[in-house]
Amino acid sequence: MTRNGKWPLAALAMLGLLAGCGGSDHDDPVEMRTLRVSVTNLTANQPLSPVLVSLHRGEPAWRAGAPASAALERLAEGGDGSALAAELAAAGGIVDASGSAPVAPGGRDSFELRFPAADDAVLTVATMLVNTNDGFSGFSALPVGGLDAGAGRSFVLGAWDAGTEDNAEAAGSMPGPADGGEGFNPVRDDPREAVRIHAGVVGRQDGLASSVLDSKHRFDNPVLRVEIERVR
Repeated sequence: MTRNGKWPLAALAMLGLLAGCGGSDHDDPVEMRTLRVSVTNLTANQPLSPVLVSLHRGEPAWRAGAPASAALERLAEGGDGSALAAELAAAGGIVDASGSAPVAPGGRDSFELRFPAADDAVLTVATMLVNTNDGFSGFSALPVGGLDAGAGRSFVLGAWDAGTEDNAEAAGSMPGPADGGEGFNPVRDDPREAVRIHAGVVGRQDGLASSVLDSKHRFDNPVLRVEIERVR
């Protein structure tokens, strides 16, 4: 299903003000562009939370080796991308969109982002692997503003560990169907406390006594395919 991105209300208001101002009859029209973003779940048994897609300016939402923001923690532990969307919008948002439902293993979701031409635009895509404590996938601040019409790029991505919750895989700690637990908890108990490559699921069959997961919940990288195309 293709979902259309929404402009921030402030941007719409500004366009309205500009339209009401007097000016030359030869003013150039605003050049509008459309970016299509498609996301595919490559895992066997890890549903993905509703995908967040944000076109913005500025810095990445996360960096390997650095602590996760509170907004990223909410996405990585509970699958809720609303705080991260708001954080990116406040820092230089152009347009964003979110999926309305989880993406099942093998499933796909697509989004179309329509925006005024911005060569400095960057793209962030993020989603949680919901049968984990704080595993997520995606990329942040990928330059896309300079893509020509008809041009596209494709990526296969691994899983990140947000470094905010210990990977105990314990009952009540994961929001996915394998557990149905609380998801987000503001208390951070991961001793490393930094974003890093996810080591994967262990499961009780391989000796993690606290785990409610088993071998079918394991995943190998890559876990996500993201395809980007400037359609106009």
